[in-house]
Amino acid sequence: MQKVNKLRNEIIKLSGEYAKEVFEKKTDFIPGETHVPVSGKLIGNEEIKNAVDACLDGWFTSGRYVKKFEKEFSKFMNQRFCLLTNSGSSANLLAVSALTSEKLGQKRLKPGDEVITVATGFPTTTNPIIQNNLIPVFVDANLEDYSIDTKKLDKAMSPKVKAIMLAHTLGNPFNLDIISEFRKKHNLWLIEDCCDAIGSTYNKKMVGTFGDISTASFYPAHHITMGEGGAVLTSNPKLKKIIESFRDWGRDCWCEPGVDNTCGKRFEWKIGELPHGFDHKYIYSHVGYNLKLTDMQAAIGLAQLEKIDFFIEKRNENYEFLYKSLLPLKKYIQLPVKTINSKPSWFGFPIYVKNTSPISRNDLVKNLDKSNIGTRLLFGGNLLKQPLYNGVKYRKSGQMVNSDKIMNNVFWVGTQPSLTKEMRQYIVDELFRLINK
Repeated sequence: MQKVNKLRNEIIKLSGEYAKEVFEKKTDFIPGETHVPVSGKLIGNEEIKNAVDACLDGWFTSGRYVKKFEKEFSKFMNQRFCLLTNSGSSANLLAVSALTSEKLGQKRLKPGDEVITVATGFPTTTNPIIQNNLIPVFVDANLEDYSIDTKKLDKAMSPKVKAIMLAHTLGNPFNLDIISEFRKKHNLWLIEDCCDAIGSTYNKKMVGTFGDISTASFYPAHHITMGEGGAVLTSNPKLKKIIESFRDWGRDCWCEPGVDNTCGKRFEWKIGELPHGFDHKYIYSHVGYNLKLTDMQAAIGLAQLEKIDFFIEKRNENYEFLYKSLLPLKKYIQLPVKTINSKPSWFGFPIYVKNTSPISRNDLVKNLDKSNIGTRLLFGGNLLKQPLYNGVKYRKSGQMVNSDKIMNNVFWVGTQPSLTKEMRQYIVDELFRLINK
């Protein structure tokens, strides 16, 4: 055993040294040649050492690292429960699916029920609504924080509306005072998609804690990464058990992988038409999935989580630099507006190209691309114009005038922690050059 431990320690140590050489070496920035990323991971030796350590356990499903990450992340997000899954998209699917459970009685979402969402966003916030045979009700966005136009909520309401599902756009919280009041008035479920907003706060309270369920993503583009990965969070014990069931094949049992008889009566249950004593590990209460995470991924995530405060600080520092530096261009571009009462953890820096600009949004992003500066559009733009929703049943509440404007005029550049001062300045210099030429 002593030899095994010695070998293990040597392997982990060497993997850390390798990672320092490969991932932590800084290179000189050459304007126009060095790529300025719009998003992406920032990793070091800690992530690699953790991943190797988990791999050497030989336990390739959820294990000790998953358990530890769930505990630490739920604490960071100020939630009672965190359930890891294989992506942020899966997290959204689990969040909506959980609300269809018969275990919720009259509050469950049933086929044909409606869910209010916003027309501008990423499809995987909306797709789970459709995948669960529910009807998305699309509401236009506003042109300040690019989230749902809360003035249009009342018109979107109908007796069939049972829930709201919204994302905090690019880390900027939507108006949680108005949304919270609206959902309370109509007794609606609220799912907060926090995939772009880990660490954002509203009224000094962490986003993700205002709704019944919240979700996070750990794709490399996001605040912290596991390569792939996501999380579903809640403080409701009943919802926690239901989400866990949907994630783990739909089973009724809640034992962790490799663990038996957590309930203490594994062979004493009588559920449905199954015989008394049928093994609880093989009793299924939902039409579920297998969307668990591996321990190697959680090990990487745990190292990232230890750096989350630094990541958020750097993102906000990059945002402040870009905002102050680009103010002289406000005749031609609209800079992002922080939601009142919020402190965003910026995922990106959105820019609205005004009609007064001598260069269009499309030409601007093409030229930035030629300058090796990464950009993105505001996700799917007006989702109702996307081909995937052709033939899909939905309800449109009013005209999507602002969503069309966002689709045609908005793009964003990165705020991610790996941006250097030289990269930030280069972004600013290129925008000035292209807009003022």
